[in-house]
Amino acid sequence: MGAAGDKARGAGNQVQRAGSQVQDHPAYRTLVTVGLVCFGIIHLLLGWLCIQIALGGSGEASTDGALKDLVSKPLGNVLMIVFAIGLFTLAIWQLLEALFGYRNREKKKMIRKKISSAGRVIMYSGIGISALLLAIGSDTGDSEESAQSTTAMLMSAPFGRVLVGLVGLIVIGVGVAHIVKGVRRKFAKDDLEAGAPEWGKKLGMVGWAVKGVAIGLVGGLFLWAAITYDAEKAGGTDGALKTLQDQPFGQVLLIAMGVGFAAFGIYCFVWSKNVNYENV
Repeated sequence: MGAAGDKARGAGNQVQRAGSQVQDHPAYRTLVTVGLVCFGIIHLLLGWLCIQIALGGSGEASTDGALKDLVSKPLGNVLMIVFAIGLFTLAIWQLLEALFGYRNREKKKMIRKKISSAGRVIMYSGIGISALLLAIGSDTGDSEESAQSTTAMLMSAPFGRVLVGLVGLIVIGVGVAHIVKGVRRKFAKDDLEAGAPEWGKKLGMVGWAVKGVAIGLVGGLFLWAAITYDAEKAGGTDGALKTLQDQPFGQVLLIAMGVGFAAFGIYCFVWSKNVNYENV
């Protein structure tokens, strides 16, 4: 047992060293920079779509909507390929951190950080797949219909309403975590290396908080769908933001959300030049 355990630990250490070598490679870090710039551009476009919709225009206020808007531009397919490569690199980055990172943290915080990185793997991969599908001319579909069909499928399962309600509560929790990360400037310690500009951190505060509000709204729609037993009440970011628009002062609120998404987009550019690779 002792020899087998030593072999397993040795193999684990070798894999960890290999992962660290990948993270230290200049080409890999360049691709991470490209990925964060692409992520920033997506949020700038998302901010513009929010403002455009608030002022009476049309469009889908979501990451898919931003990508669809971009692919319609000259050389849009080429840009989508670049975006896909960048976002898949971000997914690999977070996968490596989920597997090998955060070892200098206390156990509970390490587990929490690893779960957060695993969630980012799913998010970046999903956006990357959407970009790749758009690059080859495939339709990614309507995000609102997808959310509603997923909700209907969950509701048809045993204890379906409970499952949808739990999804809503989990998504709301993620949104609250984003807000806390922004307000308490946790991102400055976790994501940015020392020397990052203060103005970039202030944009990050706004951007993370606004993203948290948007995510929380999505979770609220799922929770409301569970309470009313109506899958059509569920929705993605587009549905959440358009629901916000229907509220008193909705136009002002939607414009504010657009400005917040744009702030996060610019923060991503700052992040791309100040990535904290050591704080893992």
